[in-house]
Amino acid sequence: MKEIVARIVCCISIILVVAAAGCVAPPKENATSTKNGNIYNPNQPGSQTTSTPNYVTEVTPFETVTSASGFQTIPPTPIPGDLYCRIYSTTNTYAYNKTAIAFNLQNPPMYINYTVKPSNVTIHKVIDSKIVGEGEQELTIDTYSPISTFVVTVLSKASGEIYLQDGFGTQQYTTYLNRTLKVLNRDNLQIEFSGNNITATAMVWVKPEGNFNDTTKFNMTTDCAYFAANPRNVIAVATATTTATPTYILQN
Repeated sequence: MKEIVARIVCCISIILVVAAAGCVAPPKENATSTKNGNIYNPNQPGSQTTSTPNYVTEVTPFETVTSASGFQTIPPTPIPGDLYCRIYSTTNTYAYNKTAIAFNLQNPPMYINYTVKPSNVTIHKVIDSKIVGEGEQELTIDTYSPISTFVVTVLSKASGEIYLQDGFGTQQYTTYLNRTLKVLNRDNLQIEFSGNNITATAMVWVKPEGNFNDTTKFNMTTDCAYFAANPRNVIAVATATTTATPTYILQN
């Protein structure tokens, strides 16, 4: 009798355990989890589309302006009143010689820029050393030759009055190898280039507007430029009534 009661209790216990297991709900999907499986094939990754917030807009880049030799190349839309064109260029090796040109400057300023290659010399200098016991010491120094000079002179062609005189030289002028000079005088000018023991390249620039009636003779891409250091402090004058043509006077 006890054995039958024990069997009945075991059967009831097994039925209760099975019933309790069937009432447990499956785990809910985490709201922050991401499904990558394909609904037809769980082992195959599903396609996902990620949208990126639009924080920027595409725009047109700025034009680049290149600097060279103290002036800037022409931007895409030049302003005629601020444009300078090269009317003269020369490269010479000077040995106490001189050349000159003339130009009737009706609309200042005029810019003259130059590059020089002076001669070098080696000098020896004896100094007293400040270190006790070393005595005198000889220094070897490479420097510009004291006779290497290049001078730009701008004067009135009619009267000979000097408006500007400057250039390269260790004795009287500067030692800059590249320089730009500015002429503000409205006159029929004579520009002289002289020097010794030096090679120099010089260029003369003026505004086509006000100095030439016909500006089509200039190539605005290769012959003209905007000067970076132009202070724009000169008031433009009236256009000349006749076309200004440069004349060249060679002097030895």
